[in-house]
Amino acid sequence: MSIVPLIESGPVVMAHALAALAALGLGLVQLAQSKGGPRHRVIGYAWSGLMIGVALTSFWIHDLRVIGPFSPIHILSVGTLVGLALALLAARRGNIRAHRHGMLWLFFAALIGAGAFTLLPGRVMHLVVFGQ
Repeated sequence: MSIVPLIESGPVVMAHALAALAALGLGLVQLAQSKGGPRHRVIGYAWSGLMIGVALTSFWIHDLRVIGPFSPIHILSVGTLVGLALALLAARRGNIRAHRHGMLWLFFAALIGAGAFTLLPGRVMHLVVFGQ
């Protein structure tokens, strides 16, 4: 395991990966704690900010080009931004069921699911975790 490939990948990829890893950690804390209190809100807003950062930085990463400079993962990034807005709006409106469903989808699909693809051979995080 070495972070050299991540450092060598440039500032955008490094910011993207670090935001994703921080979101993973905060997300796990959020899942483990009680919901609805001030701590939940603070961690939730921090997690949301990190997820916005993850989604936005992805638009400057073009390692996989399928449609011009973009790949299907960029569709997930748009979905993440829209889903995050809808989940936060649901919480503000008191629709806790929709908020919970949206946030869980974002955590497991947009963060864990998409993150799993970064471990495929040839990707930066594969090199970080498994070496060459």
